[in-house]
Amino acid sequence: MGNDVYERDSSGYDRALGFFDAIYGFSLTLLIANLDVPPPEAWQSIDTLLAHEVGSQLTGFLISFVVIAVFWRVNHGTIDRLSRIDSRVITVNIIAAGLIIFIPFSTQGMSDPATANYALPTSLYAVNIAAAMVAQSAIVFVARRSEDGADLSRRQWMLWILDAMVGPVVFLASVPVAYVWGGNDAKFVWLALIVLGPLSARLTRAASPASDTASS
Repeated sequence: MGNDVYERDSSGYDRALGFFDAIYGFSLTLLIANLDVPPPEAWQSIDTLLAHEVGSQLTGFLISFVVIAVFWRVNHGTIDRLSRIDSRVITVNIIAAGLIIFIPFSTQGMSDPATANYALPTSLYAVNIAAAMVAQSAIVFVARRSEDGADLSRRQWMLWILDAMVGPVVFLASVPVAYVWGGNDAKFVWLALIVLGPLSARLTRAASPASDTASS
């Protein structure tokens, strides 16, 4: 199978971009199916609504909504900057799309009050997100290698890879925590990304070609 190439503004390029955008939008929409409609008596007040354990489902919905939206922004931004798209980028995108579509399902298990504290649902969600992050990074890697890979030194590539692996490592680190202390406690591990994410991104930007040019 050859490496088909579609130039920017061609029908093949636009169809590929539209196809993947639609998958992210559909996955975001599917998240609403995870919310169980409370009975009529639950709508009497905020207290009665929360007493029917809607909060856990809403939290899971919001987490996954933000996660998928961030995935889409990274994916859309990466492809939109390309002057062409080839079969390798499309293939990795298809793999990533499959993992994105699975997120609504794994969200159900980790946010449902009846299963939220089980180790398996939280672990499944963590592995799902980690795998999707790796797939998204692979898209960026393949795309950048084909567009401007020569502009990055070996050290810059290593820092970029380390930055890309911070998210997957944090999510995978929550798996053993889930089996030792429970799924709800394991979710707090994900908060480490609030600190580690910006820190690793700052280190990567500091080693970018633009930073090197500015400092010379």
